[in-house]
Amino acid sequence: MEDKKATLVVHSGDFDKIMSAFILGNGFLSMGFSVTIFFTFWGLNALKIKGFNKAPLSRMNFFGLGRYIIKKKMKKYNVASLNDLAVNLKKLGGKIIACTMTMELMGIREEDLRTDLVDEYGTVGKYCYESKDADVALFI
Repeated sequence: MEDKKATLVVHSGDFDKIMSAFILGNGFLSMGFSVTIFFTFWGLNALKIKGFNKAPLSRMNFFGLGRYIIKKKMKKYNVASLNDLAVNLKKLGGKIIACTMTMELMGIREEDLRTDLVDEYGTVGKYCYESKDADVALFI
């Protein structure tokens, strides 16, 4: 059987969109896909040390109150935290690439990012190479 591959671009730094990327990534991994997630622009903020803790909701953030409510509901319904989803993705073999062009533009250094999550640093060319034979390619 031919290998199945999924690639995702995370452009947004919003909590709910980052969460969706990791849920989808874990879902594809559980189905036997190889998964690469390319973080660029505001999405890179999620990979910063403490980045998961600072990400706002895309809608109804209300100065952090909306995010607090969502996290409380996640806990109530035993939904894994964003950090747990990210760590699980790595444990299952998912790959995370940080966009170096964006890092330069936004003044983000490698030491600003979580080394336990980032596998590689590369440009859009690296993402294009990873996605050239992908069965699924998503932009979040």
